[in-house]
Amino acid sequence: MYRQTDIIEDNRDTAQGNFVINVGPQHPATHGVLHLVITLNGETIQKIEPHLGYIHRSIEKMCESLSYRQFIYVTSRMDYLSAHINNHACSLCVEKGLQVEIPPRAQVIRVLMDELTRIASHELWWGAMAMDLGAFTPFFHAFRERETINDIMEETCGARLTMNYMVPGGVMHDIHPNFQKRVKDFMQLYKKKINEYDELVTGNVIFQNRMKGVGVISAEDAVSYGCTGPVARGSGVSSDIRKIYPYEIYDKLEFDEVLETGGDSFARYMVRIREMQQSIRIVEQLIDNIPEGDFMTKTKAVLKLPKGEFYSRVETARGELGVYIVSEGATTPYRIKFRSPGFSNLSILDKMVRGGKIGDLIAAMGTLDLVIPDIDR
Repeated sequence: MYRQTDIIEDNRDTAQGNFVINVGPQHPATHGVLHLVITLNGETIQKIEPHLGYIHRSIEKMCESLSYRQFIYVTSRMDYLSAHINNHACSLCVEKGLQVEIPPRAQVIRVLMDELTRIASHELWWGAMAMDLGAFTPFFHAFRERETINDIMEETCGARLTMNYMVPGGVMHDIHPNFQKRVKDFMQLYKKKINEYDELVTGNVIFQNRMKGVGVISAEDAVSYGCTGPVARGSGVSSDIRKIYPYEIYDKLEFDEVLETGGDSFARYMVRIREMQQSIRIVEQLIDNIPEGDFMTKTKAVLKLPKGEFYSRVETARGELGVYIVSEGATTPYRIKFRSPGFSNLSILDKMVRGGKIGDLIAAMGTLDLVIPDIDR
């Protein structure tokens, strides 16, 4: 429903020769239930207002009535393309409160799962990004490789999307005996497929013309709006939590933080392409060096965090995810707050596309890699 002020503003826009249109909330190019109210003058964007809340499920409030073991798995339903990494962030925060030490084997398994998740997420984004601009074939190529990762996940975790594998103290159970072989086989295949992606999309002249110079975000604006992940790094802003605030064993691994300075849609595209290559480097360093030993440290059946405040952060496929827990010493948290990357990255949409053409909106918005349930918590 429109408010009275909305009607007044719409009448003012109409009087100025502007035209107000709605994109969504069911439009397929919004990658979820997102509603955009767009003010146009001809084909030029004057203003964009995102309207959220269509799939809000009160996840933070739900978590406050769940135990410290149970609430972790609700977060798989936020950014469902980074379920492993979401669960990892929650487990780290609980472990910080409990002051438990994680076995080396569990740390390596966690990082392997995180990086495979990152590749799978970027795969889906790459295919959807190309399809948004009219190239349908890359979507099938992306799903071909992503299915292989999903099969590997399913064999060890029992699920393909919301894995629920990370637990306070380690991982729920050990990796499948076939895990190492299947991951190594996939890595050999995938390194060849990356070249196909460049041939199909990256080097395509039409694709470059649609992306270069479109949706420019300056480094100052990226910082001001709180952008993280590839959105910030596409503008040259260092924001990789794995490098700045290393967790688990990331400080012992050799990989590069991918930065591009163009600040446009093509720069953000290249960050994700190069990030997949860095994830391959990480997986290859670890897959033959998984330590022997326990996959989980012993913890009590019922967990109680001491009274206080605890915070952890990780690098998801879309940027920084922060988990903030306030504990009163009970079996359930007093307050939980999630700092998800999607909300901050969406907030810059109006700034980055204002003055551009409506035909460039989907290209620019696609490089934000929005997962709406990550925003509608």
